[in-house]
Amino acid sequence: MPEEKVAEMTFADSLWVSLMGFAIVFVVLIALILLIKLLSVIVNRGVRKPVTVAPPAPMHAVPPPPPPVQTVTVPAPGSSGEVKLHTVDDKTAAMLMAIVADEFDAPLNELRFISIREVKA
Repeated sequence: MPEEKVAEMTFADSLWVSLMGFAIVFVVLIALILLIKLLSVIVNRGVRKPVTVAPPAPMHAVPPPPPPVQTVTVPAPGSSGEVKLHTVDDKTAAMLMAIVADEFDAPLNELRFISIREVKA
């Protein structure tokens, strides 16, 4: 029997075969994607989507009242809050606070005055 001679594959031939294999795989994958999309379009045509209808509002519905507005008083920068003045005018209260701050050798913004009331003798 004569011996058959097997042709050897060159590097270029092996590169060509592998590229053709990759191309075939990608073409099949793209075809599968298109087939799945087509089937989903066909199936979704037959399915009816439920229609949601909002319930009608009552005839005498009263809108809810707006939330109450809360005002927050923020003291001025460097101040220690609010002072309640009882029968004392602003000028006298300011002088008393300045005298107390001078006596304690402390800045006025480090002292906290809650209320000032005139004491009658």
